[in-house]
Amino acid sequence: GIFEKIRSYLIKKLLPLLEDRRKYHQEFASSTSFHGVHNIVQMQSKTRKVLWLFIVASCLAIAIWQICSRFIYYFSWPTTTTVVVQYVENVKFPAVTFCNLNRFQAHAVNNLKIIFIIWNIVSGVLQKFAMEDKYSQELNDFLLGNQNFSIKEFTRKNGFYLNSSTLLECEFFGKPCYPQDFEHVFTEYGNCFTFNQNDLPARRVSLSGRGLHLLFDVQQEQFTDEPALGSTDAGITFVIHSPKELPRFDGLGLLTPVGMHAHVAIRQLKSIIQEYPWGECKPDIKLQYHKIYSTNGCLQECKAQYIQDRCGCLPFILPGNGTECDLLKFYNCVYPAVYDIEIKGLCTVGTHNSTCPAPCEETDYPTTVTYSSFGGQKAIKYFSAKLKKSPEYIRQNLVRIDIKYHDLSYKITQQQKALTMSELLADVGGQLGLFCGASMITIIELLEYIFTNFCWMCIFLLLKAPEMPQWNSPSQNQPTHKEKKKGIQEC
Repeated sequence: GIFEKIRSYLIKKLLPLLEDRRKYHQEFASSTSFHGVHNIVQMQSKTRKVLWLFIVASCLAIAIWQICSRFIYYFSWPTTTTVVVQYVENVKFPAVTFCNLNRFQAHAVNNLKIIFIIWNIVSGVLQKFAMEDKYSQELNDFLLGNQNFSIKEFTRKNGFYLNSSTLLECEFFGKPCYPQDFEHVFTEYGNCFTFNQNDLPARRVSLSGRGLHLLFDVQQEQFTDEPALGSTDAGITFVIHSPKELPRFDGLGLLTPVGMHAHVAIRQLKSIIQEYPWGECKPDIKLQYHKIYSTNGCLQECKAQYIQDRCGCLPFILPGNGTECDLLKFYNCVYPAVYDIEIKGLCTVGTHNSTCPAPCEETDYPTTVTYSSFGGQKAIKYFSAKLKKSPEYIRQNLVRIDIKYHDLSYKITQQQKALTMSELLADVGGQLGLFCGASMITIIELLEYIFTNFCWMCIFLLLKAPEMPQWNSPSQNQPTHKEKKKGIQEC
């Protein structure tokens, strides 16, 4: 019935005769744009046919080899790095954070050892710190007797301060600046102060050789200087960073000792990194408490989240809105939590699959620092009379820092894809065109030819396929399986 009608339709309409199929193959070989194939078919000499067959097969093999090598190279995700120096009329001035190497005022510290140990535990959130066991008993006694003691408020009130007595001179691009232009921030050095943290549009440099000029008085006699606890230096440490990022002193801080004049020449370097798999950045990562993504900011937020989940509080030195940790929680929970983060690698940095991958774009400020002794004889006399201090005090307490751009330019280091998708297609097309004379039209012709033959083969197999077995017993009026098979064979 129906099966026979389908067979009849396929035979009459879709399956061409053997002669027509041979003619189709002959016409395709003679008219295809795949160069060399028609020479194999049309040549009368068998020797020339074999020669052309060898030529076409060799060229096809070479083309396939070249195309495979280009695909292998593409999926190795190669990159190239370009460096461009761009000169501009004006350039943004970076943020600069200043800290005193001596963290606390001497008159406010009753137990110097304990205060320094407590601060080292707090700042250990930002950098590694190994606490000595010989102070553990004194520390336990202090914590039990001062449970309401706030190291945050103590540091804010009794740490380094910035006013007219510590910032003697401030000038930015010929205009005076004041302590109010600096924003307070906590770092591992305690109280620090950042100039241009808000990235004001007016703070742009339009002339090289000029910038920020500062004169500090570190006031050594008022601040602690305890060699037994690691405070062996006196001066100002500072770090130059993007206005949208928090300062990071770990390995990046610059130091100007007392009695010295630091000349700092900076350049602006922008780095653009490709996203994974070409590079290690992930452009979709956003930070909750930072304007732009940076590995340092991400690392701080990762630590803050882990500590808050484990201890139920948040260290004030980390970003967030959680409840501030008291000293007992710092000692009993936060410090061990930071140790676990370091040992177990809970907050990793660098690769794309780490907690904090590399940023897709970042701005650094490479510096060149030169030093000279602060003040000649006349300068010493001038400041001695102005401040009403002895010349020895001037040499032991004053620090001058000049920060300026080397030139009005910035360097862009950009990581680029060594082979894009369009270049890959161009390479593939070039190899096909060079060795086979093929193009996209040729590929469509081949696909059409393959599809047509595939359809004919399916129809042929369908016509030759045995009938599906009957699961129900045949009725008297229906022919048996053997009779059907016999009828099909006769047909």
